[in-house]
Amino acid sequence: MIYIEEIVASSILLVWVIFVVMVLTKYLYGFMRRRGLEPNVAIYYNRKVIHILTGGLCAALIPLMFKSFILPLIMSLLLAAFLFSFHRRRRLMYWFQTNDNAYEVSFCIMWGLIIALGWILADGDFRIGVLPVIFMSVGDAITGIVRNAIYKKRTKSWWGNLAMALFSMSIGAIVGFAGIIAGAAASLIEHFEFKPIDDNVLVPAVSFLILLLAKILAPSFLTL
Repeated sequence: MIYIEEIVASSILLVWVIFVVMVLTKYLYGFMRRRGLEPNVAIYYNRKVIHILTGGLCAALIPLMFKSFILPLIMSLLLAAFLFSFHRRRRLMYWFQTNDNAYEVSFCIMWGLIIALGWILADGDFRIGVLPVIFMSVGDAITGIVRNAIYKKRTKSWWGNLAMALFSMSIGAIVGFAGIIAGAAASLIEHFEFKPIDDNVLVPAVSFLILLLAKILAPSFLTL
């Protein structure tokens, strides 16, 4: 069942996401370019800003604003289709999209899918799904920002993964020992590339699987 409060919440979050994607990061791109940053560096920073302010913030609000996964899932799939349409028409939003990948599309799909699966498989408790999404949104953004600040390009670095681990394991501790393990695993798997699968699939999938197995096989490792 969908409640009117959830429709209002979805509308507010959708407006916020559109503002961040279409207005805020476009302004930030111009600001960074005027400060001398290369286009690829500005784009990379913007993608991480979007990760945190849309994926991370919205995920954190899901347990407070929704009673089911239906509207968050619909919203994420609509956003994925919207973003993919720019790739399809070859008219990219240059301030954060690139020709060589459509990772922002897989980000939206996994955001909604993991949250939905978490709700379904955890008897209505959003946290099993929300935590992996926060690892993907905020944790992965942190590692990217650290790497970009050090190397000024898109590359893998254990320094970035260490920063991600500090954040993810700390946040994971909220749900117990299994959350700490899931945060560590997410930070480790992010360092490696398994083309064509990208981080936005691997990070939430691996950490979600760990939390789900803990719920089924070792519930004492979770403090839900």
